[in-house]
Amino acid sequence: MTTLLRHIRLFWLAVLMLGVGSVFCATPSGIRPVGKDGKPLNLDFEEGTLKDWKAEGKAFEGQPIKGDTVFPRRNEMRSDHQGNYFKFYAERPKFDNELDPAKVIAESPPADVVPFAGLSPQDAATSATLPPGFKMHVFAAEPDVKQPIAFCLDDRGRVWVAEGYTYPRRRGNPPPDSRPAGADRSKPTPEQLKDILGGADRILVFEDTDGDHKFDKRTVFLENLNLVSGLEIGFGGVWIGAAPYLMFVPVTDWDNPKPAGDPQLLLDGWNYSADTHEVLNTFTWGPDGWLYGCHGVFCPSHVGKAGAPESDRQWMDAGVWRYHPTRHVFEVFTEGGSNPWGIDFDEYGQLFAEMCVIPHFWQMIQGARIERQGGEHFCINREETARNEQSRDQRSRKPIYPFVYQDIKPHGDHVHWAGTKGPHAANARSDAVGGGHAHAGMMCYLGASWPEEYHGKLFIGNIHGQRLNMDIPERQGSGYVGRHGKDFLNFNDTWSQTLNQLYDQDGSVYTIDWYDKNQCHNTREDGHDRSNGRIYKIVYNNQSVTKVDLQRLSDEELVKLVPSENEWMSRHARRALHERSWNLRTSREGRLKLIVETKNLEDLFQNAGTTTARLKTLWALHSCPGVMPDPIPPLLKHKDEFVRAWAIQLLCEMWSSGRAPLAEFERLAREDKAPVVRLYLASALQRIPVEQRWLILEQLVTHAEDASDHNLPLMYWYAAEPCVASDPAKGVALLKQSKIPLLREFIARRLATSSLKTVANK
Repeated sequence: MTTLLRHIRLFWLAVLMLGVGSVFCATPSGIRPVGKDGKPLNLDFEEGTLKDWKAEGKAFEGQPIKGDTVFPRRNEMRSDHQGNYFKFYAERPKFDNELDPAKVIAESPPADVVPFAGLSPQDAATSATLPPGFKMHVFAAEPDVKQPIAFCLDDRGRVWVAEGYTYPRRRGNPPPDSRPAGADRSKPTPEQLKDILGGADRILVFEDTDGDHKFDKRTVFLENLNLVSGLEIGFGGVWIGAAPYLMFVPVTDWDNPKPAGDPQLLLDGWNYSADTHEVLNTFTWGPDGWLYGCHGVFCPSHVGKAGAPESDRQWMDAGVWRYHPTRHVFEVFTEGGSNPWGIDFDEYGQLFAEMCVIPHFWQMIQGARIERQGGEHFCINREETARNEQSRDQRSRKPIYPFVYQDIKPHGDHVHWAGTKGPHAANARSDAVGGGHAHAGMMCYLGASWPEEYHGKLFIGNIHGQRLNMDIPERQGSGYVGRHGKDFLNFNDTWSQTLNQLYDQDGSVYTIDWYDKNQCHNTREDGHDRSNGRIYKIVYNNQSVTKVDLQRLSDEELVKLVPSENEWMSRHARRALHERSWNLRTSREGRLKLIVETKNLEDLFQNAGTTTARLKTLWALHSCPGVMPDPIPPLLKHKDEFVRAWAIQLLCEMWSSGRAPLAEFERLAREDKAPVVRLYLASALQRIPVEQRWLILEQLVTHAEDASDHNLPLMYWYAAEPCVASDPAKGVALLKQSKIPLLREFIARRLATSSLKTVANK
């Protein structure tokens, strides 16, 4: 209690000092200067004109400027100017703390020398630098594809690409939906459909039928979309991100893909008027069967089912989200970051993301709060929002979470910008360390044909550096640290801007290149070159093309592919089984097929000889639930730490049906030696009712060895905070039990806040 009393004493001392300070700081309002006519002069421009000022030349045309010009573009920022009007200086002012330009140049890293700019597609491929044995093919390029902003591969290995002609400004505003309560708002009205198809974006399908690494069949799937930014295939159709919507377009004829109906509106509320280079993007199927995507920090969104009220919506303005394709549930997975445009999972199901401006390397942990480029942390679910309603920003309606206290810092041990003046000062001066701060695209290479040295490495597009960086994830404590690897590819061309990369069924890699002289987001519609765009294919050792079509395989054939070391085959097989299991649940015959399928998967799991084979089979089992006694709970005692960890997460996916084994979780918290298992427990606790977390928390906080872990002290805090707030007496006991100094500090701080609130209410 000594710490608690100290916090309370400090609080009242601060109140006393604030009161005294306000007396000494009081000043008269002052007297405004007057002119010869005795009227106040317009020296502060508050008449909205340049009256009483002499302005020569064109420098002051359009001035003074009214209002905050920062907020419309950066909703999390304010200019903080005084009054209603302001103007720019006629001449550059002298500031006491300004830097000497000559000194800055002398201290700056040398300017980058990039040999090319604006090459033809073939010249660009030829001029790129690759390791020995690799060759880059021009799979497709302008005029056949332009402005490629998102892409994915279907179960035949065909390349689906979204062309982003509408970017950076959506055409028009979505019309209001005036249908009565209870109407099916997933079906767009004629006015909504006209708006959705009122843009200039397209989705194309490219296919290489003769195996020469170049497309020879091109299909236009859908035209006139409005601000497309995300794309994925699965569950009988196409998933499209086009703010303010997440949409699904069904497909029945996959030989000649065409929409089998109008777009279905799954979610709305995605911001489309702020920074449109960080709207919902880079869709990726997770091993747990959810659709994952990214979202940026300066694009405030309030996401929910189409037409849902605020109470049924989730705030999203930085981090990674996920959406379940059959349960239709939307969640924040990791909160924080900057403007990510790339995520991927490794073979153990660990999620990694790249960032811009802030350090680039991040492990995205469920329930984590990571460093933000700007703005405050927000509540990540409805329960947390309800507990912290008093902290909601009344203007933006952002549900602020004020008790983070400290967020998780970068997981990488390096950055890709040079010098000591920050990321932007290093633009065009960072060639020696990786190319710069701007990144797009993340691929964990798990393909089947590249040399072993690349297996499990993370390939990240570097926009200012016109290259693919390669980072090396290395196990450390509960998670990973990112080591600096040798850059894999350099285009040697300043116009090159790859946005994402994916490996195919043969282990060859596709990458989409926006290709533009302008390297930065520009809100002007004429700020980007609309004539360019490339899709490259990177092949090792003349790897041939294998024809595949996983949808034509039987259930038994798909099950055999689940533990495959060819990750592309395994991922697509698992998703296909998930799709079929959902469709089979409605009939007796289908359920019998599922029983056989589940039994075959259980046999594969028991006979699996590696961690990765076990995990792939476990993920497939999770996608076929409800037909047999759940095989997952016994896995909490499995010898493999990643199996135990994933069993925790998958069981909490079913929490609504009351299946989370709390006693087993408590045992793991007390006995398990693996930090990764405790990390998954900390994530799981945030999905468990507050009153049921205590026994597990009491065991976790006694692990003194976790005090120096990069993630665990803060993850324990994020799980414990609402518990401490709900029951201060138990919070004091938890403080006494804790062997983690940072956690003790935060518990005491939260207890002090609760005590002060109680005093204030009295």
